Amino acid sequence: MKVVLLAKLALATQLAVIAVAFFSGQVSAQTETTKTTPDEKAQQIVQRAIQVVGGDRYLSVKTVIGHGFFTEYKDGMSGIPLKFVDYIVYPDKERTEFIGGGQRLIQTNDRDHGWIFDAAARTLKDQNTTQLEDFHLAMRTSVENLLRGWWRAQGAKLSYVGRREAGVGRRNETVKLAYPDGFWIEYEFAAGEERETALRDATTRAGIDLHDISTDEDLVGALVRVVASRRRRRH
Repeated sequence: MKVVLLAKLALATQLAVIAVAFFSGQVSAQTETTKTTPDEKAQQIVQRAIQVVGGDRYLSVKTVIGHGFFTEYKDGMSGIPLKFVDYIVYPDKERTEFIGGGQRLIQTNDRDHGWIFDAAARTLKDQNTTQLEDFHLAMRTSVENLLRGWWRAQGAKLSYVGRREAGVGRRNETVKLAYPDGFWIEYEFAAGEERETALRDATTRAGIDLHDISTDEDLVGALVRVVASRRRRRH
């Protein structure tokens, strides 16, 4: 398959980072007696997000298994839905199996290497340069990369950008990761007193009943599933 699943869902995880912060509170607020530098402020925002999704329990997770249906769109036309099972070993290993429409494709990535197995054609091929670049981009832009700190090994720098307009009367706290090669990405978190309004709006649009949510992790999981599902349907 020409598309790396993780790359197709990368934007979904970027949107999910906003959901993570709905309960984050004013983690980066300064007081009159204590001042923080921009870099310290960015670290505070990220650390609070880590606590919201489980703290040490979240960071101790090393493997993730996901499954569902993947539909690829081309020229506005949907293809045949393929069932997939996705295995991820943090930080940079992934194996995804697609089954459907008489196809069985297995796509595997291990750091700088990748392969695609086509059971129908009985072929095993190396991923091309574009596919490998897609995988690396997905790694760089994922919320996992931000929260787990893998960017440090690549020499990236975390900084605080400021508050950015997110709607009428709402602002998001924005942090930025900048890499030595010039690549950068920004993440937005609902800020302070505006988080409750953002929470109500987001859950209403997503069709989530707050009565079914008992913990912060439940909310984040529900929002991530909705965003990922909608993203898959578009692609």
